[in-house]
Amino acid sequence: MNTYSKKHIVFFHLLNDFSGSPKVLRQAIESLKSNNTLELYTCSSNKKGFLSDIENLKYNYFFYKWSKIKLVTLVLFFWSQLLLFFRLLRFTNTNKKQTIFYVNTVLPIGAALAGKLLGIEVIYHIHETSIKPKAFKWLLFKIANICSKKSIYVSNFIQKQEPLKNGVNKVIYNTLSNDFFKTALETKTEKSTVLMLSSLKEYKGVFEFITLATSNPQISFELVSNATQIEVDNYLLDTNKPSNLKIFSTQSNVHPFYKRAKVVLNLSHPDKWVETFGMTALEAMSYKTPVIVPPVGGIAEVVQHNINGFHISVQNLKEISDKINLLFNKPKHYQTMSENAFLRTKAFTTQVFEQEIQSFVAKS
Repeated sequence: MNTYSKKHIVFFHLLNDFSGSPKVLRQAIESLKSNNTLELYTCSSNKKGFLSDIENLKYNYFFYKWSKIKLVTLVLFFWSQLLLFFRLLRFTNTNKKQTIFYVNTVLPIGAALAGKLLGIEVIYHIHETSIKPKAFKWLLFKIANICSKKSIYVSNFIQKQEPLKNGVNKVIYNTLSNDFFKTALETKTEKSTVLMLSSLKEYKGVFEFITLATSNPQISFELVSNATQIEVDNYLLDTNKPSNLKIFSTQSNVHPFYKRAKVVLNLSHPDKWVETFGMTALEAMSYKTPVIVPPVGGIAEVVQHNINGFHISVQNLKEISDKINLLFNKPKHYQTMSENAFLRTKAFTTQVFEQEIQSFVAKS
């Protein structure tokens, strides 16, 4: 039972979509509902994502648009944060001592700066480290270091990579919802595919995934992207796609894909993008599915090498291919790894996440 004093918590997130950071923020919001009043500020350009339709949450929207031109995106970002900053300076109708600005990712700098200026406690939930250009990343983390009173990290890796010296820091691993676990437990299907869930970025290993599918024509491969069908078609316009590979646009329900998956891959390039946690790996393991992931980053804390999956760099496609075939062709070995994968999820339960979030946010 939650015995903490009531707070007014205002959450900030830039883009509401179906990616990992808004999914984790939704879990944090659900965890903090019972004894607090809650608000959310997110951009108005996309109102369909993991942060949509949350009960007992007041929604506020601010301007932001993404552009294919990086410089334009950067200008639009700073303009959106300037507008948010001045809008929040009018945030004076509540008890500041009982108010928290909860900044999800390091991007909502307008909220962090406003909170600091108003004397409101600012909590950061830090998910990322691979931000470019370097000057932009330096600025984001400089503001976080100045404004944060407390910070939550999604893994030990990112806490060591991006330590904030101002305030109290704590690692709280991401979790899956009880509904997700329940659906996974109820599923009894024949596993037959190799699955990857990824944005359409070269550094996420999309083309390496296509190469693996091409070199293993006897196995079905599925790629679920975080993009529209038009974006998928344009991205792969000049790419030869093998017949055993299916590529899907954004999916609000990923359960059917995990049901079919015998192996789940993460092929991020560690020199360009380091996975700070690995939500898709945890989702896969809830389905008793082994995972192949990079050997560095927070995702390597989730998956244990040779126990419930493998740590292999995307540069070693031959080794990845060999491990895929091992898992498909050695039933006893697969069964052991499958059981170990599910056991690993016990360290990432909703109950543990809720208790740690509630305790950390409530402490003054």
